Amino acid sequence: MKKHLNIRVHGKVQGVFFRATTQDTAQKLGVTGFVRNEPDGTVYIEAEAGKKTLDNFLKNIKEGPRMADVIDIKISEGEVKDFEDFEIRY
Repeated sequence: MKKHLNIRVHGKVQGVFFRATTQDTAQKLGVTGFVRNEPDGTVYIEAEAGKKTLDNFLKNIKEGPRMADVIDIKISEGEVKDFEDFEIRY
């Protein structure tokens, strides 16, 4: 069963290839949705997949790319939107 997560990532997550790495991870795992930088310095992600796939995706998000420093992640469930792919939004 597909789930939808709203994810906000806090820390040094802008200007460190976080969005590109997130998109790459999502595509490898089969996660759909999007990632974007927010004006407050966080990164916002909406992700959809099965529970096990999303658990793997979140493990990767918590690590982030080499230059990132993830301090906190806020996650809430939302309504499934049936995204077709995973994109970087600006």
